[in-house]
Amino acid sequence: MNPVWIIDDDRSIRWVLEKALGRENIAARCFGSADEVLAAFEHGARPQVVVSDIRMPGKSGLDLLRHVKEHYPDLPVIIMTAYSDLDSAVAAFQGGAFEYLPKPFDVDQAVDLVRRALTQASHQNGATEQTSVVPEILGQGAALQEVFRAIGRLSQSHATVLINGESGTGKELVARALHRHSPRKDAPFIAINTAAIPRDLLESELFGHEKGAFTGAAALRRGRFEQADNGTLFLDEIGDMPAELQTRLLRVLSDGNFYRVGGHQPVKANVRVIAATHQDLEGRVKAGLFREDLFHRLNVIRLRLPPLRERRDDIPLLARHFLQKSAQELGGEPKRLTDAALKYLQGLDFPGNVRQLENLCHWLTVMAPGQSVDIPDLPAELREGLENSARRDLPASWSAALAGEADRLLAAAPGQVFDQLNREFEATLIRRALNATGGRRIDAAQLLGIGRNTITRKIQELGLDELKAEEG
Repeated sequence: MNPVWIIDDDRSIRWVLEKALGRENIAARCFGSADEVLAAFEHGARPQVVVSDIRMPGKSGLDLLRHVKEHYPDLPVIIMTAYSDLDSAVAAFQGGAFEYLPKPFDVDQAVDLVRRALTQASHQNGATEQTSVVPEILGQGAALQEVFRAIGRLSQSHATVLINGESGTGKELVARALHRHSPRKDAPFIAINTAAIPRDLLESELFGHEKGAFTGAAALRRGRFEQADNGTLFLDEIGDMPAELQTRLLRVLSDGNFYRVGGHQPVKANVRVIAATHQDLEGRVKAGLFREDLFHRLNVIRLRLPPLRERRDDIPLLARHFLQKSAQELGGEPKRLTDAALKYLQGLDFPGNVRQLENLCHWLTVMAPGQSVDIPDLPAELREGLENSARRDLPASWSAALAGEADRLLAAAPGQVFDQLNREFEATLIRRALNATGGRRIDAAQLLGIGRNTITRKIQELGLDELKAEEG
């Protein structure tokens, strides 16, 4: 049997895969670069399966993939990479890869893929030209890998897709990516939010209307299905579609025919439907709120988009992108988040998901006072948990200082303690914070859980300017 060829500039990866395949009695031959593989091809050697890294010195794994698909179209190629992004996944699958394996991978999973490649060598998408795309979906964490892989697998498909995900996770971005990497990419992409259009108007929006169909219908209007002919129609928040329109949508998905409002002649449109919802459609089916037959029509391929709290490692990448984008829109230099601010953001749940992070970055671009954005520069509502924690967890030395100050007040001003209590305690806290941070106001404010402007005002009100606190 011809061996499996393993190509990776990382010797440890080659060794692990070779040993794992050897335990399964699968012969393997290792190469450190794509150039070595091309030389082996020239000398007449042939593998049964190729497993190649995507980024290596010299020619890349995608270069090797193109060569293999051009000269040996039936040879399965498994692409693996530590740089797991949408561009790589799409390029790999559009280039004809058998499978896409993001690192770090499970060895048993890798062996299973090789087994499938050996037994299903005829399973190929065929070579296609790599499409240059903008990074419409950012993220390198493991949570997005199934999404990237699915977009790649669907790049030659017309299948109906149902996208599940919370609000703000990027459902429309994924729908647009599916369209851009599909055979329909040169035809229209039409998006409609079925929850945002009044029930009485939604039917006309989707299917159009004839002249005179109702009061105000002064002319024939083509609906979104006709506008998306030969392209893709994205139906967002499909779970909120009224029951009567669910029936009409089912008919279109069944045979491609529909009637305009007030029309008597069927209209045919060749449209790929991608639907999305944040709701549990199975639950709505059981509750009688969504047609079961329509659910099964839509649920041909399902993609789940992870919320941002499941992809915290992507927050720094996303934040830098959104800060850069906001700066370009406003014509300024992009703000930079400190390491402390990034770490703090990674600990937040972001119920509004990626959209909330994007809005935050735009707010910071406009509102943050300096180019460097630290925790005290974040909106107050995001700092609430930090402030509460700071108040609960005062250092023991601070507690002792406060107790000493209280004793002094009781001895010096009996009967007037509560008149002076607030100002004296505030002054003591601010003095201790400034001492602890070497006079740096921004760091002292962070310790106290207040903003930089607040601590500056308090210093002036309490007559603490003699401490010569720094402005930094």
